[in-house]
Amino acid sequence: MWKKMSQNIERGAKIVIEHWMRVRRWDKLLIVTTKEHLEELRVLKEFAAKRTRSVSSLVVEDTGRHVGVFFDMNEEVFDPYTAIIAATDYSLVTTKAAKRALQKHRKFLSLPLSTNDGRSMLEYDFMTMDTKKSRLMANVIMKYLRHCTTIHVTTPAGTDLHIYKANRIPGFFNGVTKDGKGYSSASIEVYVSIEETKTEGTMVLDGSLGYIGRAEEPTKILFKDGRITRIEDTLTGVRLQQYMEDYNDSRIYIGGEFGIGLNSYSRCLGNCYIEDESAYGTFHIGLGRNLALGGQQNANGHFDLVCLEPDIYTDNRQIMQQGKIIIPEPVVY
Repeated sequence: MWKKMSQNIERGAKIVIEHWMRVRRWDKLLIVTTKEHLEELRVLKEFAAKRTRSVSSLVVEDTGRHVGVFFDMNEEVFDPYTAIIAATDYSLVTTKAAKRALQKHRKFLSLPLSTNDGRSMLEYDFMTMDTKKSRLMANVIMKYLRHCTTIHVTTPAGTDLHIYKANRIPGFFNGVTKDGKGYSSASIEVYVSIEETKTEGTMVLDGSLGYIGRAEEPTKILFKDGRITRIEDTLTGVRLQQYMEDYNDSRIYIGGEFGIGLNSYSRCLGNCYIEDESAYGTFHIGLGRNLALGGQQNANGHFDLVCLEPDIYTDNRQIMQQGKIIIPEPVVY
């Protein structure tokens, strides 16, 4: 899609290079993108060149949602570099190459640039949220996610899901690779990989459908034994079903991640995948591949389904009510 650029793209690039990646003079930086994002590449390289002499780029073929397949088949591609920015349309965060980079203690930022409104993702205001605030919010939630074995989620629209995560360790993204121990995403969220064969219940999708935009009407999705078994036959449901069938991979129906959006600057409008899933007041189920998130499921892709205003319970403790955190961090005197 043709994009109209503005000066805000420079603001976004500056945030990525200086605050999220914190590029240093000794870094060997690689920026991965496609020919559709050469303008973003140019601006990112300009800011990076002010901080390190070693800035390389890799322009890969735009294979859409299947771009991750290349990085599964060439998992050593990031080995020569100390810092990687994955600025393709679709996230590379769950690929084998990303997992290998993390094992080698590289800095890795997933920066999916896909949008549905013609703007560059680097122009969006959600990128300006205070990362310190997001870190404090994440720490409160992760304390409860870390020690629970079950998660129960309901929403006013009718979602009623039971999710299991025994021995899975939660993490959070806020763009800042240092906060994520070298690994982060532009999505500001708490996440945890979930047991791939145990999610049960009903999701009423009323937020967004990952990369393909907004849910135009609430749509029931049934989970049994960890995977989607039925999608309601609404216009939104038909669109989702067609999108998932195009993966040609039955594993894309498996729930592999539970996430909670933490970005109070984000709005779930269907314009930008990363903004939707990071919006405060939402939760999402990530489908398909979850290897780099601490899970065991491989697949030909990964995308999220976003729902609004959740009540969330960890074991028997309620931590969110209609999308708002209700567990204040104890004050130590």
